Amino acid sequence: MELIVFGPGHPFRGGIARTTTELVRSLQARGHRLHFLTPRRQYHSWLYPGRDDRDPDACPRLENAVEILDPLAPLSWPGSRRKALALAADAWVIPYWTWAWAGWWRFLLKGRRPPTVAVVHNPADHDAHRLQRLAARIVLGRCQGLFTHARSLARGLEVAYPGTPVAFHPLPPPELEALPPAAEARAGLGLTGSRRMALFLGLIRPYKGVDLLLNAMARLSSDDDWYLVVAGEPWGNLGATLEAQVRELGLEDRVRLDLEWVPEPEVPRLLAAADVVVLPYRAGSQSAVAPLALGAGVPVLSTAVGGVPEVVRHGVDGVIVPPGSADELARALQELDRERLAELMAGALEGRQRLSWQGYADALEGLLQQVVAEN
Repeated sequence: MELIVFGPGHPFRGGIARTTTELVRSLQARGHRLHFLTPRRQYHSWLYPGRDDRDPDACPRLENAVEILDPLAPLSWPGSRRKALALAADAWVIPYWTWAWAGWWRFLLKGRRPPTVAVVHNPADHDAHRLQRLAARIVLGRCQGLFTHARSLARGLEVAYPGTPVAFHPLPPPELEALPPAAEARAGLGLTGSRRMALFLGLIRPYKGVDLLLNAMARLSSDDDWYLVVAGEPWGNLGATLEAQVRELGLEDRVRLDLEWVPEPEVPRLLAAADVVVLPYRAGSQSAVAPLALGAGVPVLSTAVGGVPEVVRHGVDGVIVPPGSADELARALQELDRERLAELMAGALEGRQRLSWQGYADALEGLLQQVVAEN
């Protein structure tokens, strides 16, 4: 098939750019002809309360990537749409994750055009209000197929969009450089001795529950050897709030806050140093960090939100606890002694090939073939 994939790629950072880039490469590897149409910018500054959304090392620049989109400039939309239509593809693929792009998607999908499959990262924005949920419904309602990353999300889409073909496949981990030796990585963080290290990794937003994790650390006994590293860029003023919380709880010697974007080359070092990756989310549809950690052989302690329990196998390569409870997080950490951590790490290493981009592309390809045949 000849396909157009729209969405962010190099030089933008974040899970959407990385996943969309890997999707293009995976479909190309299966013999499809791909056009990758990328944006000049992702968000207005007032929509992204971080420092910057670009990192040239975050994902590779593909030769077939063409920067012609500007989702934030409506006057440019007719020209971009004409260029896409001129490529005469069999189908279009778009990512959906935020209402900020909804106006562009709605314009793109109007009138006559190839059938379109949306890769639904989020059925609606995190903490979406009514208008943001309506924006998602308008866009996804114009698609001929919906692809997502968890069985639970697929069921929800089938109910919300009856008659629209839906498929799913868990999100695979991105390709990582080889992890350095654990001792070397831990020394680089200034972590001496045999303390166990828990890691929170990724963009820090309120729904991700880092404050709950700090409260859980405060509930551990004074002789507990857990050390927590929080590595990621905070949303808005959340960083100052977390720093104040660490001081109020007296956690300065048990918690390290690295409140800035983690460059891609630093990720293997953090994973190599960690005994467990913790996802204390209050809510969410899925997590790109869970397959990232498991793919590196690091077990995951996560709350039971969205499709995460479909990726993290409780008792095999991780632990799942109810969301919203610092007590449950603290209890899980207390029970993760070195013997249990070794068992879960072995489970992660044994099962890390089960989430592959080949399987992902196969599932998406099947949905695309169905949509093209029916339209």
